[in-house]
Amino acid sequence: MGKIAKYLNQLTVGNVFDTPEILEEYATDRSALKIKPKFVAFPESTDDIRKLMRFFNQLATKDIKVAVTARGAGTSDTGADLTNGVVISTEKLNKLLEIDTRERLVRVQSGITLRELNTALSVSGLTVPVDGRDEETIGGLISKNIVDECAGKYGGISNYVARLEVVLANGEVLQTERFKKYALAKQAAEKTYEGEIYRKTAGIVKNNSQLLEKIESENKSLAGYPGIAKAPRKETLDLLPIFFGAEGTLGIISEVILKAVPIRKHPERVVATFKEIEHAVKYAEIVSTLKPRKLNLFDLKIIMEARETGKNLDGVIKKLEDGFVVFANFDERPNVAIKKLMNMREKFPRTAKFIFESVNERPTLNEFENALPSYLNHVKNGERVPILTDFYLPRENLEGFLKDLKVLEAKLDLKLELFGSLSSSVYSLRPKFNLEDEDFNKKATMFLRAGAFIINRQGGELTGGSPEGRLKAVVSNTTMLEPEKKLYEDIKKLFDKNGILNPDAKLGANSKYTLTHFRSVNQPKIMI
Repeated sequence: MGKIAKYLNQLTVGNVFDTPEILEEYATDRSALKIKPKFVAFPESTDDIRKLMRFFNQLATKDIKVAVTARGAGTSDTGADLTNGVVISTEKLNKLLEIDTRERLVRVQSGITLRELNTALSVSGLTVPVDGRDEETIGGLISKNIVDECAGKYGGISNYVARLEVVLANGEVLQTERFKKYALAKQAAEKTYEGEIYRKTAGIVKNNSQLLEKIESENKSLAGYPGIAKAPRKETLDLLPIFFGAEGTLGIISEVILKAVPIRKHPERVVATFKEIEHAVKYAEIVSTLKPRKLNLFDLKIIMEARETGKNLDGVIKKLEDGFVVFANFDERPNVAIKKLMNMREKFPRTAKFIFESVNERPTLNEFENALPSYLNHVKNGERVPILTDFYLPRENLEGFLKDLKVLEAKLDLKLELFGSLSSSVYSLRPKFNLEDEDFNKKATMFLRAGAFIINRQGGELTGGSPEGRLKAVVSNTTMLEPEKKLYEDIKKLFDKNGILNPDAKLGANSKYTLTHFRSVNQPKIMI
């Protein structure tokens, strides 16, 4: 163990490692990238994080810059969990600290997982209605701010966070709160780093009022720090929105206060198969009026490939070779919704197939819900790496996008099957690549840029469902308008003066560096 790791182990209660085997484990996340860190730290308290940040910030003032990246479950699709510096893992910060059942508030450490949180809340009949992976940490969900499959109805993680505790770049702790005019002036007058942040953020807001109005009303992108537009409200200011989608570039989240809601009854489901996309979209518009919990679209070929893994999906496919599947589930008045859809079947062609929740159909519906993981993971000699995922696409332009996709398929010699959420208009493409192919870098880069082009052509947004991280930044950093980029750069400089917080992600991502760090080995991790 080297001198720095030994010193940091003396400084903190948690462990710091520079062991090659551990570094290798944290050199990958769910993205196509591989970047090996120099250290991996496992703090056990906010105080541990403070000590680590003070140390690396002091090094930076002496022109010895070590990049610091916070990491939860390591599930980023765009490489935001990776660094060639130090990874600060929140795995040990996994405690539920208190629950107020009357106010429906819960305080947790940022490393608690979604499953752990909702399991604990369920005892009180409560939940946080975010549809993420069970192993996702709450801090990670906030940092990525991905538009999940239930966001169309419940609004996503940003709707359920009341306050954050964040360790700043110099080791100070900031606790978010919406300050009224007098309290804000008092906070800004403090001769601390936190005081400076409030003072200068207020100035940024004042000087960019028209731009902030435009971002809030028109912007569909999560690139940069668009949450700044929601920070000011009627002569008040709250820094909380700025951290959604910040990917650890402004501070390290240590604690969170969340708002919970009562658990709804188990959802009832409907699967509908259509030969033509226009019929699928027409059906989705009807379903949307019934307030589904989820409303998802799948290219039928995804279901056909999942069937090859042994899934019993013949009832869904019904002899069709092409088409689209719409999946809906309802957790609010489900019986009423199901009856209405049953009565609307005659409005669609005879080729349309409907499967409604019942005792007989439940096994097929269960199999269907596992079809996408089957499709993503059962790949021979390759991997369905996430390169073009979580992008926004207006529902009315879906048909045009699919036509463009056919052209792109032929041009790149890839099978491009679309899936995503019709309620939030966020979709993904996960074609098979062989990372061991010497041309993988070139093919993946062409796919990213060409895909981003047709998304934009159809009025979509590459970063509409998740922020840019390192990979999407290859495109988003070149297409972002200058006034917006300047605004976000000012925010980054304010929160991270010495440029140590995940500096190679988001606006600081370097396309050449990113694209030369694609993995060269197919990764056996489960991809969902």
